[in-house]
Amino acid sequence: MALDWLDIAYLHDPDDRWEVASTSGIGALIELRDQGVVRAIGAAMNQSAMLAAFVATCDVDVVMLAGRYTLIDRHAEEDLLPLAIERGVAVVAAGVYNSGLLSRREIAPDAQFEYDAAPPDVLEVARTVAGLCALCGVELPEAAIQFPTRDPAVASIVIGARDGAQVEQSLARASRPIPPQLWSDIDAVVTRN
Repeated sequence: MALDWLDIAYLHDPDDRWEVASTSGIGALIELRDQGVVRAIGAAMNQSAMLAAFVATCDVDVVMLAGRYTLIDRHAEEDLLPLAIERGVAVVAAGVYNSGLLSRREIAPDAQFEYDAAPPDVLEVARTVAGLCALCGVELPEAAIQFPTRDPAVASIVIGARDGAQVEQSLARASRPIPPQLWSDIDAVVTRN
């Protein structure tokens, strides 16, 4: 890669390997960080509970959470986000569109959630949230991109892009003003489901 160091190194999806990941895996990354080869270390997963365990018990700087802190999935509010603030660990929110479910103005009948067909109850919540956005003149993907950044634990988000046009589209979505009342309205719908 012709680099002297890397910004971040993550243990990727160690879901079934807690013991080795939390000891020798993180230990190896700590050595690289101590040598200056890596600036920050952590783990990347699509579950908040195990990332919270990494934050609680390991010397990590950052964690990447995919799909568990979004407009319609708030799992990370219960465990990871408060602990990350307490410990000074940055959270990178990935999967902000929940497998594409939140990537369009309107929810498609065959929309995906967690890389599979979205269940009817998830579709119903997503459609309600999309309707709330439309009432405020906001597109659902604009709210989806901006939602995670409202929490002080979230340092950045990751959005996939196929080409330069999608990068430009994401930048525009991220900068669109969102009325504060919309966040309250969405919270009321999501927290009761």
